[in-house]
Amino acid sequence: MNEPQLPQMTSHRPYLLRALYEWIADNGMTPHILVDATQPHVRVPPHTVKDGRVVLNIAERAVARLDMDNDSVRFTARFGGVSQPVDVPISAVLAVYARETGHGMVLPDDIGGHAPDPDDEPPSPDDLPPEPEGDAAPKRGAHLRVVK
Repeated sequence: MNEPQLPQMTSHRPYLLRALYEWIADNGMTPHILVDATQPHVRVPPHTVKDGRVVLNIAERAVARLDMDNDSVRFTARFGGVSQPVDVPISAVLAVYARETGHGMVLPDDIGGHAPDPDDEPPSPDDLPPEPEGDAAPKRGAHLRVVK
């Protein structure tokens, strides 16, 4: 017997990104995104890239004309006092998090267009970056570890 064909779905990554951005901003925190600057069509100032990655502050007070649609994150920001356009395809956004706490999410691989394989194992908690634990965690700069 043939399995029924599941309907095609769009990517869930831009929806997760926008929801987490809103959650972080609503809590008075500063949203940052971690970007894989080696991916095609990423447009960021080259001097901001380190080891192929760049962290961008996307807080409303830090950028102008922020636009997060289903394809990319676009805005204008000042780098070294010079206003420059930034364009990041959603596929190049690796994570979104609050600078102050590190709370956020490493964005999952895109499943748009197909249903997950029922034989696939869910990610292990060991594969996810650690989150600070409540008030017991020491206050320090945001820390985000990219797990491949």
